[in-house]
Amino acid sequence: MISFLNKLFGREDDQSTQAASDTETVRRISRELDRLDPDDARYLAAFAFVLARVANSDSLISEDESRRMEEVVREVGGLSQAQAILVVQIAKSQQSLKGGTENYLVTREFAKISNRDQKERLLHRLFEISAADDSISLVEENEVKTIAAELKFEHPEFSAIRAQYNEKRSILNG
Repeated sequence: MISFLNKLFGREDDQSTQAASDTETVRRISRELDRLDPDDARYLAAFAFVLARVANSDSLISEDESRRMEEVVREVGGLSQAQAILVVQIAKSQQSLKGGTENYLVTREFAKISNRDQKERLLHRLFEISAADDSISLVEENEVKTIAAELKFEHPEFSAIRAQYNEKRSILNG
């Protein structure tokens, strides 16, 4: 999975440099992730990247957002805590390095490999990540709206999902 995530996110570093810098723990987790079905790994990689996209939309991924992302990735992927942390760290790193150029491409890939229910669950998770610090900023809300459009949700569908998070929306709660 790590090699797959690295390929998906364009991180095909020199293997000898990477191997030298990996700790035994990272290598062990990598081996465990490599056991995932390639389609599941692809889905999880895109899912995690889109989570990081929203978390980073205000140019800061808080500790609360990171922890919530780890919980979500662990639940969605059926991963151990260590594996989830690793997947989230890779997604956050790639979001920081290549977010502007990869945002649409990865979201489009997620749209191709997921069904309607999975897309709707992602939107809910995006609002949960945005609300991890107890407030959904307008910047975060607008990023979720952009993603919803990229996933082909109509505005009334997006609005119905967003309404479930009104108590956390900063635009409504000052």
